[in-house]
Amino acid sequence: MKRLIYLSLSFFATSAFAQDVSEERVKTVISTLASDEMKGREIGTPENDKAAEYIAKLFKENNLEYCTGKSYLVPFDYQGKTAYNVCGIKKGKSEKILGFSGHFDHVGTTEKSGDNIYNGADDDASGITTLVGIADYFKNKKPEFSMLFMAFNGEEKGMLGSIAISEDKKLDPIYKNLSALFNFEMVATESEFGENTVFITGDEFSDLDELFNQNAVNGLKIHPDPYAKQQLFYRSDNVSFVKKKIIAHSISTADMSKIKHYHQVNDDMSIVNSENMTQIINNFAKTLEKLSTKNFNPKYNDKVKFN
Repeated sequence: MKRLIYLSLSFFATSAFAQDVSEERVKTVISTLASDEMKGREIGTPENDKAAEYIAKLFKENNLEYCTGKSYLVPFDYQGKTAYNVCGIKKGKSEKILGFSGHFDHVGTTEKSGDNIYNGADDDASGITTLVGIADYFKNKKPEFSMLFMAFNGEEKGMLGSIAISEDKKLDPIYKNLSALFNFEMVATESEFGENTVFITGDEFSDLDELFNQNAVNGLKIHPDPYAKQQLFYRSDNVSFVKKKIIAHSISTADMSKIKHYHQVNDDMSIVNSENMTQIINNFAKTLEKLSTKNFNPKYNDKVKFN
């Protein structure tokens, strides 16, 4: 009898642990996007298309539904060429939706000798890896909220992809139910607040961080933006959805006071803290499991500027 109980408990513990995203998975996704073969993922290049197709493959692995049409790839025009955002959705118990996004493009290569590839591991392969990790976590679950996953293109050229997809009328039925968007922007390093912490841009404009922190698990915490003077809230893809009056903030760990890899060729796997990333992804996902339309309905205040 004791052995039977032990085996039952062991099975339960294994099953509970099995839902966590592994550090190996995190390393695989971010290293693939930030590999030299991707040549910095600059929009308009074959490597950028390859990155979009890789993300679409990951969305398919997680059994996400198409946001529109018959593909995860959502086209838009870039200098007379077709470029792609990537979009997938998971139906939850509610029609209300939480969104998770990041941008997959970076700044390409340089003509200089030596290491001439801007791999963009932190900026923003880390953000894409985070949203993929959340999709991984919920693959075999039915969350309270439905979930929208968007990988934006062309951020480095002026947030072109997020502007295009935010204005895509075919996605308006999704956007009308979008309660909040978490845009992950540079989460590969430990924040100035320590491990298992992030900061939110524009914290003074809504109560999203307060509501999230009230439900946060395992010590995860969203801190106020310590770099508010840099107005990061208006400088990332989240602003494309702010203009639609959708709650949208960027989530980051980048220590802007001493960062040395931003738009440099050393933004590669050498600066990635995959253990911390994995911890944040799993604790973020576990917090999301606790959120419902009853305890998470963030609102803007009158301080935010929509235009």
